[in-house]
Amino acid sequence: MLNFDLQNHRPLREIVYEELKRQILIGEIAPGTRMMEVELADDMGVSRTPVREAIRKLEKEGLVTIEPRRGAYASDISIKDIEDVLEVRQDLEGMAAALAAIKATDEQKEELRKVTEDYKTAVESGDVKEMIRHDEAFHKLIVRCSDNKTLIQLVSQVQELALRFRYIYYDDFTRFGSQPMEHKEIIDAIISGDANKARHAADEHIMHLKKFVINEGESVFHGNHQEIQK
Repeated sequence: MLNFDLQNHRPLREIVYEELKRQILIGEIAPGTRMMEVELADDMGVSRTPVREAIRKLEKEGLVTIEPRRGAYASDISIKDIEDVLEVRQDLEGMAAALAAIKATDEQKEELRKVTEDYKTAVESGDVKEMIRHDEAFHKLIVRCSDNKTLIQLVSQVQELALRFRYIYYDDFTRFGSQPMEHKEIIDAIISGDANKARHAADEHIMHLKKFVINEGESVFHGNHQEIQK
């Protein structure tokens, strides 16, 4: 049930849309799940109209697939989808890291240090939810430090799509034990003001993940969602 008291200043259709989008992005609505308007409306305590509008909007964003005479489903995630997103992230986040090395303020640099340490602590404790939260915060902060509005807008959508993948590949984090060190290399380069090194470290970070998806993705993602295919 949605909490309307906290958000009653906003149109209902926006609240429903954002809630369904959140559930898809973090995996509460798993890829391939049929999205029944009546059930969703009952669960959220709303009529079917805002749910229907939200599903149509999510279809335009590629998060929902509507099949004639079959209904709406949370879109599947293929390994090709993941590779496509990572290719774009590699270029955009490499640029963001380079700009951050030039533009980041002292206050932002301190914030970068903190989020890097928070992420490392989450990894050491094995807290998957905290790993994902701090990993997302880490990448978003670097982009914000670029101080480039156009870049921030472009990366925002790509990072949203990447969030779906995080909730799948973090299911077995033993494969990603090198990430805290890779994060540190990026942050050290930004803090030192070395734009070329920051771009290279960010590129390498995403490239390692892309190689993992290509080399091991089928077995890893197959175990989390049987319909994901190459």
